Amino acid sequence: MNTDTKNFNPILEGPIAKQILLFFFPIVFGTFFQQLYNTVDTIIVGHFLGKNALASVGGSAAQIITLVIGFFTGLSAGSGVIIAQAYGALDKRRMQQGIHTAYAYSLIGSVLFGAVGFVLTPAILSCMRAPAELMTDSILYLRIYFAGIVFVFIFNIGSGILRALGDSKKPLYALIICCFMNIFLDFLLVVVFPMGVAGAALATMLSQAVSAVLITVFLMLGAPDQRLVLRNIRCHLHSLQAQLYVGVPDGLQSVMYAFANLVIQAAVNSYGSQTVAAWAAEAKIEAFFWMISGAYCVATTTFVGQNYGARKYDRIVKGTRVCLLLHQATSVIISVLFFIFARQLLGIFSSDPEVIRIGIFVLRTVTPFYALFSFVEILASSLRGMGDVVIPMLLTLFGVCILRIVWTLFVLPIYPQMLTLTANYPITWITTSILFIIYYFWRKKHGLFPA
Repeated sequence: MNTDTKNFNPILEGPIAKQILLFFFPIVFGTFFQQLYNTVDTIIVGHFLGKNALASVGGSAAQIITLVIGFFTGLSAGSGVIIAQAYGALDKRRMQQGIHTAYAYSLIGSVLFGAVGFVLTPAILSCMRAPAELMTDSILYLRIYFAGIVFVFIFNIGSGILRALGDSKKPLYALIICCFMNIFLDFLLVVVFPMGVAGAALATMLSQAVSAVLITVFLMLGAPDQRLVLRNIRCHLHSLQAQLYVGVPDGLQSVMYAFANLVIQAAVNSYGSQTVAAWAAEAKIEAFFWMISGAYCVATTTFVGQNYGARKYDRIVKGTRVCLLLHQATSVIISVLFFIFARQLLGIFSSDPEVIRIGIFVLRTVTPFYALFSFVEILASSLRGMGDVVIPMLLTLFGVCILRIVWTLFVLPIYPQMLTLTANYPITWITTSILFIIYYFWRKKHGLFPA
């Protein structure tokens, strides 16, 4: 073990709630800017290109992108856990190997995902029963996105590394620049130069390329024991195995969420383009909740990972409890705001009265249950920080993926109503939360930590 790093680490030493919030806010602001430029795409497309273009960008295409990115984000979370544990343990060698291994397999993975996604886009959209009038624009948007997916992967892995090392500010700076660049390019390529859906996709790809370069430069300029050196990028077998052990189950868990949502999206597609557009707009609104939830998850995993590496087990239990309370309080506030201002929020994305009506119904059905899902998000993140990912993946497989698909394929045909379709989410959230609570307290009783 190398103990060269002697600087005070507030995640290991400082007041728990304060340090979690100080780490959390740059993440959530960064995710806000990331969500903002995604939302601007949707707003500009919806208002300048019409509801069919909105449905093309925000419907099946968005679900496919979520599935692919979710898997690789899960893999990068595995890298973050191993690097955070090495940082907490002051193990310089393991940190360096982890950083360069993560970059190496992100480059390899992005090329493979990009090529496969580009080729299979039409077949995937057909399997999802995307409406015929949306196919051309959806294929175009997705293929441009897949062509530039290497930038998305590099930014995600680089941000994950910085956050694992306790730096949540530099990813924020990159996202702010990326956000404003994307907004500018959206207006330029969609409004000034009417390139249609292709313009929105190119704007996103170019801005993501800039963010990937920035995050790489930040890592190259880091402290000596945390620095990325381009010539050293390679896969170290032991580090790769450790990262994949944590990352693959987490990636599969993300895929489960996305795959189950693809099944639901296929059901939504059968209701017509207005329902698809309403579902897409409602998803953009909900994304602001999920970005905050995700920021709490990253903060929890980093806090737990570093303290686990430092063997400060009491702080892990206290930190998990603090994160859970913060997540639940935030969930209640957002639920109330979404419920009250549903009409106004949906009006940002579309002026079609039917799209707004459907969107209000969906949003007001799911928002009261956000706080219950806190148990899944925070407990899974805490367990992930300790390297416990297999059982949480299996719980998610049943509670979210299998149950959600069973509901869509067998219950929805019996009661083919919007309430049945939308109730899928609260029912599976409640079930999965109960499973995670039982498992976490069972683990706590039988020993969360090594002797």
